[in-house]
Order: sequence, then structure tokens, then C-alpha cells
Amino acid sequence: MTTSLTREKQRAHVPRAPASRRTVGFIVLAALLGASVLAGLALGAREISTLTVVEALLGRLPAEDYNGLVVLTERLPRVMLGILVGACLGAAGAIMQAVTRNPLADPGILGVEAGAAAAVVVGIVMFGVHEPRGYFWFALVGAAVAAVAVGFISRATTTASREIALVIAGAAVAALLMSIVTLLTVRDEAVYSSLRSWSVGSLVGRGQMIGELLPFAVIALLLVLTLGKSLDALALGDEVAAGLGVRVGPVRLWAAGVGVLLAAVATAAVGPVAFVGLVAAHVARLLVGTEHRWLLPYSILTGAVLLTAADVAARLVPGRGELEVGIMTAVVGTPFFVYLARRRVRTGS
Repeated sequence: MTTSLTREKQRAHVPRAPASRRTVGFIVLAALLGASVLAGLALGAREISTLTVVEALLGRLPAEDYNGLVVLTERLPRVMLGILVGACLGAAGAIMQAVTRNPLADPGILGVEAGAAAAVVVGIVMFGVHEPRGYFWFALVGAAVAAVAVGFISRATTTASREIALVIAGAAVAALLMSIVTLLTVRDEAVYSSLRSWSVGSLVGRGQMIGELLPFAVIALLLVLTLGKSLDALALGDEVAAGLGVRVGPVRLWAAGVGVLLAAVATAAVGPVAFVGLVAAHVARLLVGTEHRWLLPYSILTGAVLLTAADVAARLVPGRGELEVGIMTAVVGTPFFVYLARRRVRTGS
């Protein structure tokens, strides 16, 4: 009887968005993703008509048609990789915010992406690793080490707010690791040239990463969909979660491991891309509330929309050439992060 009442209490404390709101949110996100994909295939240094894009996708263009080759061999792999990486980052942001109970958490802000990036550079410079699969394993180890380091440093920080301690620790670890990346790359001109765009997050010319990293990404995203009930329990506090029969320590460690895996996949593929997870999780929360069985899949979809849209915007910025997508997400995400931080300070929550 007590357990039943406790579970009813749990349901009461997890806000649920109405089904109609979830449906509308899904339709909007699906439409935005479709529009971003179409724009990603049509727009760039060479504009291609929508009709030509559709014909290329349907295989109705001659094999030697230049526009068709651009769509199928360059832009389609780039868009698909953007969807995959955005989905991973969106899910990672939602998980890290739930595990740390910190609305400012994000793989980039907490130094996880920097750890993955630093480990990949170490693998390239010191161990001669040049294959995407090798990138992944180095990224996974680096992301895990950075996550552990941030956790220990934040616990040792004397600030009254654990949220601020995590952000400070993440910024410190990220700064240290990116300094190591710079130190290792500037001494080798060939390595620096090859890593110049990767180190700031880029989708250009990385379509071949899909085949190597897709199995890891699919496994990680499927694991995400199993975490909803456990993360809802953790959101109620450790004591309540334990009272519901949740093994708090192992569950938190497992969820954090899935988040690190997602960040490692994304970073191995395109380099560090900040703020996608942060923004995606908050947008999804506005659409479907805080119930994680809905929040997690909507964060996946929102992350895919954000990264593909940011990549299109990066191509259209006036000037010579296009920007890397990591720069564009930073331009949009930094003001959003500052807004969230200021709001938390004002409300004291």
C-alpha cells in the first residue's frame, strides 16, 4: 500500500504535458527537421533547386549530372551526419541535466567534449591513429576521464551552489584540455592543418564517419530510451528514489555512462560542438514537460533540428567561405547559457 501511494506521489511530482501539446510539438519539430534537411541539400556555395534535389534522391538524374553528384556524395552524407550528431548531443544534454540535477549542464560546458577532443588529438599525434573507429575509443576514454575529473573538482569547490561548482569545474577542465590540444597541434604543421576545422566542430567532409560510428550511436540512442523512469525517480531526490526501489548510485553511474558515450560519438565524428545539448533539452522541456520518457526522445529530435539548421546557417553567413558549425552553435548558445544562468541567480533556484 505504501509503495502504491509513493508511486502516486511520484507521478504527481512529474509534470506532464497534455497529449495534444506533445503532438503539436512533434509535428513542429518534424516539419523543422524536414525543412532543415531540404535546405541542407539545396543551399550552399552552389544553390540547387528543390526539384533537382528530389530528382537526385529518387535516382532520376543521369549519373554524370554534377548537381546530382553534389547532392548525393557531398550534401546528403553531411546532412545525415548532422542529424546523427545533433541527436546524440541533444540526448546527452538531457541526461547530464537529469543526472547532475543542473539545468546548465551540457557536454561542452562540463568539459566532456574537451576531454574527448584532447584524447583524439593524443591518439593522432602520439599513436598514429587516423581511423574513425580509433577516434571513437580515444574519445570515449577522454570523455570519461574528463567527466570524473569535473565531478571530483566540483565536490572540492567551496562555493555554496553545486550547480555553479559544476560549471566552474567544467570550464577549468575544458580550458586545460584545449590548451593541451593546442600545444600538441601547433608543433606539427601537418597535424595542425588536418585538425584546424575539426577542433572547432565541423561537418565538412566528414560523411565517411557515419558508417564507422553509426553502430555506437544507434546503441547509445536505444539505451537512452530505457532511462526515462529511472531519471524521473532521480529527479525526486535520492531518498525518494531509493524508497521507490531505485538503486541510486548504479542508476546515476549508468545514465552518466550513456551520456558520456553519446558525447564521445559526437565528438569523434565532428569535433567539439557546444551548447546543442543545453538548448535542445530546454526546448524539449518547453514542449513536453519534465517527464523523461517524453523529454529524452524529444531532446533527440530537437538536437537533430538544431544542428542541421545551424549547419545551414553557417553556410549562408556573408563573407568568404562558410563557418564551421561549432562556431555557429556557440554564437547562438552562449547568450542562451548566460540567460539561463542569470535567471537561476535571480530566482535562487
